[in-house]
Amino acid sequence: MINMPQPSGYAWSESPKEECGIFGIYAPGEEVARIAYFGLFALQHRGQESAGIAVSDGDRILLHKEMGLVTQVFDEDVLQYLRGGIAIGHTRYSTTGSSIIRNAQPLFCTSSIGDIAVAHNGNLVNTASLRDELQKEGVIFETTNDSEVIARMIAHYHKSSIEQAVVKCMERLHGAYSLVIMTKDKLIGVRDPHGIRPLCIGRINNNHYVLASETCALNVVGAHFEREVEPGEMVVVDSLGMRETQAVPLARHATCLFEFIYFARPDSQIYGKTLHDARRRMGHELAKEHPCPNAHLVIPIPDSATPAALGFSEVSRIPYGEGVVKNRYIQRTFIQPDQRMRDLGARMKYTPLKETLAGKRIVMVDDSIVRGTTTGKLVRMLFEAGALEVHVRISAPPVCHPCYYGIDMANQNELVAASHSVEEIRRLIGATSLGFLSLEGVVRAIGLNKDKFCRACFDGKYPLRVPRDVKVTKLALEPMAANARNDMDTEDILEVPEPILETL
Repeated sequence: MINMPQPSGYAWSESPKEECGIFGIYAPGEEVARIAYFGLFALQHRGQESAGIAVSDGDRILLHKEMGLVTQVFDEDVLQYLRGGIAIGHTRYSTTGSSIIRNAQPLFCTSSIGDIAVAHNGNLVNTASLRDELQKEGVIFETTNDSEVIARMIAHYHKSSIEQAVVKCMERLHGAYSLVIMTKDKLIGVRDPHGIRPLCIGRINNNHYVLASETCALNVVGAHFEREVEPGEMVVVDSLGMRETQAVPLARHATCLFEFIYFARPDSQIYGKTLHDARRRMGHELAKEHPCPNAHLVIPIPDSATPAALGFSEVSRIPYGEGVVKNRYIQRTFIQPDQRMRDLGARMKYTPLKETLAGKRIVMVDDSIVRGTTTGKLVRMLFEAGALEVHVRISAPPVCHPCYYGIDMANQNELVAASHSVEEIRRLIGATSLGFLSLEGVVRAIGLNKDKFCRACFDGKYPLRVPRDVKVTKLALEPMAANARNDMDTEDILEVPEPILETL
């Protein structure tokens, strides 16, 4: 008997989760908090646990953050309070630190020569050692996330120039980080030397600048896309305009491949490639690698798999249709479901169209399989709706390795592909057939050299070394972690196997 790995939480989504979205704007004379609000609204898909905006009026930094969606956290009264000429914002999905208000961002710190605010997307692999070092020097921490380590370190080094403090901090950080940093009179954006997490630059009215995780946020606020922040680069915006510095040497381009497959919005661009077009071509490649000539209908699991399903239909010439309807109003809820509602989790999010499915051989296209639990529920749902056959096609390779760079996808003992063959996974989810797009197929669809990407979750080749004692758990920095170690579920702590360090 094959046992399917079970998730440790109440996650009803099969897809991995990104950590957060960040946004920054320098626009004296504009309603920067309102612009940041709409920028964060466009980045809501990157994190739904909490949201926050910090604003500088030239003398002080004002901050508002709460648990919940952007539309729940901010109203007119709050935006009217947040008056200033510079703003940074953040939407969070936690990968380090509990989902509680004290871990929400932006983070505010006081340095010896002024206040700063920091918003972070990514995940460090040397958090524990840096935090321990700062604590020994008398730094007091208020949160349990790695982002505060970055903010406190910048404040700790901030003796004269904020730029020098940021550079000194970047020299100590290992892992993935895109940051927007604000002082009373400057906006700063930086990206780690591998460029694992995205960050781009836009311009409004020629003299105002925007920083954002994705280009879709620029479009919403009427900003013109200038370019992406380069790996290891620091951009500084103040009254003199924008200037760029290669703060730390470029290691290599290693943007997360899952940004192309799933994370980024389809109307965003990375490396000059529109995500919708890339995902459609992934569907083309998927149809070539895993054809299903006798099927009647190709359906996506909405919304992220829709472009790939369209592409599969175009190449296979099997008609495209909607087989399930997504409840787009289901976001993160703070009401804990009972066991019965957890069992119905997939049905709360998706409703099958029985008239479309009944008596048909179906190709079900989805973007990924991580644990396999939700995919199995969807397959059963289609069969119960009357489908004769359900052929599952995945527009990503099997996820076999954990991520240490800011994706909450699962510990390795929860990754179904880490310990099961494709045929075993097919039997687990109950599909008629199962096909994953190859890594080579994904790269062909994007049209760039594979060395432009971090592909570690697929092939185990990590672009930067991961310490063997790093803990794959959100709660690694929780104060009670050491004392409660024996009480935690075994899936919550994982000693890392020796990763392969990719060399080019």
